[in-house]
Amino acid sequence: MANIIEMPKLSDTMTVGTLAKWLRKEGDVVKAGDMLAEVETDKATMELECFFDGTILKIYAPGGSQVALGAPLCAIGKPGEAAPAPAPRAPAAAAAPAPAAAPALPAAPAPAPAPVAAATPAPVPAPAPAGRIKASPLARKLAAAKGLDLARIQGSGPGGRIRRADVLAAAAAPALAGRATAGSVLAKGPIQEERTVAVSNMRGAIARRLLESKTQLPHFYVEIEIDAAPLATLREQLNAALEGDGVKLSVNDFILKASAEALRRVPGVNASWEGHQIRYFAAAHVSFAVAIEDGLITPVVRDAHLKSIFAISTEAKSLGKRAKEKKLAPAEFTGGTFCVSNLGMMGIPRFSAIINPPNAAILAVGAVVRKPVVRGERIEIGHTLTVTLSCDHRVVDGAVGAQYLNALKTLLESPALLLL
Repeated sequence: MANIIEMPKLSDTMTVGTLAKWLRKEGDVVKAGDMLAEVETDKATMELECFFDGTILKIYAPGGSQVALGAPLCAIGKPGEAAPAPAPRAPAAAAAPAPAAAPALPAAPAPAPAPVAAATPAPVPAPAPAGRIKASPLARKLAAAKGLDLARIQGSGPGGRIRRADVLAAAAAPALAGRATAGSVLAKGPIQEERTVAVSNMRGAIARRLLESKTQLPHFYVEIEIDAAPLATLREQLNAALEGDGVKLSVNDFILKASAEALRRVPGVNASWEGHQIRYFAAAHVSFAVAIEDGLITPVVRDAHLKSIFAISTEAKSLGKRAKEKKLAPAEFTGGTFCVSNLGMMGIPRFSAIINPPNAAILAVGAVVRKPVVRGERIEIGHTLTVTLSCDHRVVDGAVGAQYLNALKTLLESPALLLL
């Protein structure tokens, strides 16, 4: 009797999954442990594993379709065996065919396409599709670098997928080449193609969670200014001394380590509201926001209070890279007890972040700013860093939030303490 592979629950908030693309086709022989397809959830894109040995008899869900939890995806059995008819189910929300969201930064270049002869005509601009655009990660990055609108490029890959060669050909086409300077101050015309794009699983989940957070959690905010000069000096010294070992610490690495150590000193912030009780966590699992193409995700550095800044740096870089590739496992972006959101690298001096439930607080980190500061009786040019703590007032009172920021300030203004 044939076995049915169903849409699994791949994240705690997942209700439907997008069958981004099949990695196998009907008639293929597969074994338990083989990867069958890529599934886009509300948080990441993950591979669907096969649990049986046999032949793929029938694929029930085409690539690009949205499939409800538990709905059949394919049947696996003996060659020639009849595939069972799927049990009737309520259909999932309709979605335009689309592949998995391309990462902001590709992990590796896409396979090199066949050379395009000079006489080959450039692809004709196509109207924008109703859903998300099929394109390889390399094609997306190349189009962004050249200022080209993917919605106007006809793809030559499977299912109309846009490849590197398509972008290069479009860049040379007179109808599209002018868009390469769309960012110029002299550019005229519309700022972009007017279009509607179907809301992805991830963007929909972000919208629901942030609306819930902002409307149901009583936020309050506390802010403090930190002297960043000692941090800058220590970071420069460590990076210079360890350059030969390939070590390069970022400001965010120090922030993550200091956040965990401050939670040790003020553990009341490391908690969450559970209705009739408040849960206080023994471990500091510090998550950090990573911007990706379709929103953001918060990978978690587990037991950050027990790890050195060097271990945190290595782990955070690995998590951040795989987050941009949408390759994180569910255990790597769930279970955080505190969150850090850093827009300092984008030049934002200060901001307030929305709490990421079920956390009771989130730390918003601004840019290191060069400005006049008072030292004793003198005014000098200094470097300051502003951080803002958003707190759930059901769990964290103002005094506790202030204590946490003061502990954080002490650690970052004496950063050698973070190396102990």
